[in-house]
Amino acid sequence: MKRIKPILTLMGLLSFFPLFPQNNDLFDRATEYYNNGEYTKAMDQYQQILDNGEHSAALYFNLGNCNYKLNNIGPSIYYYEKALLLNPNDSEILNNLGYAQNMRLDAIEEIPQPDLARLYNDLVSLFSFDEWAYLAVLLVMLFVLGYLGYFFLRIANQKRIAFIASISCLILGAICVLMAYLQHQEFENDNPAIIYSKEVKIASEPNDQSEVVFTLHEGTKVNVVDNLGDWSKISIADGQTGWVMSNNFKLLKDF
Repeated sequence: MKRIKPILTLMGLLSFFPLFPQNNDLFDRATEYYNNGEYTKAMDQYQQILDNGEHSAALYFNLGNCNYKLNNIGPSIYYYEKALLLNPNDSEILNNLGYAQNMRLDAIEEIPQPDLARLYNDLVSLFSFDEWAYLAVLLVMLFVLGYLGYFFLRIANQKRIAFIASISCLILGAICVLMAYLQHQEFENDNPAIIYSKEVKIASEPNDQSEVVFTLHEGTKVNVVDNLGDWSKISIADGQTGWVMSNNFKLLKDF
């Protein structure tokens, strides 16, 4: 059964995102090239915007669309994943990323997580570490207000309520600080990359004579856990690890 390609629409730049006039012109020109089916020329314009120092989910999303139209599996997934880092849970990005992932040769099943581990991950990833930190600051401010209320109020019931509310805010604020720390640690330990080579053999050790443990193909997402010279140790979703030459993949967090 022939798979029907989706109609990929471009994402506009966010209005509050500051752009130089030159970049606005480049973006408009790229959009025109894309609508005319000149995807390589559109990519050149978007790349110039990136070279000018602009980074946004819209730019990476549109670069993903251009590469998808040209059947560039690795680059399309790479740019969609970068867009997702800047705009998590965006439905358009997730949808187009799913289409691009269907073009990969590797089908890697993730290791099932225990219910407790899944609950922990869902809780910690509920917000980014910045959002957890902002929430902690808000709760500390509420704690201060509650404490002032306890200090200045004269009615016993009101003082009791203010005291309980202030202590609750303090405890919740401490929990948010902990969550921000755990989320930041996960962010630091997560070093995702996309395989760019058509096919690459993953070795058991960082040298050319070592045993090949498995093979990966263009577009597969890996996590880089160590580096040794020109070699990098990677892990994949099913738990397998191995070594690969670093020029076979591109890191996603290299903004």
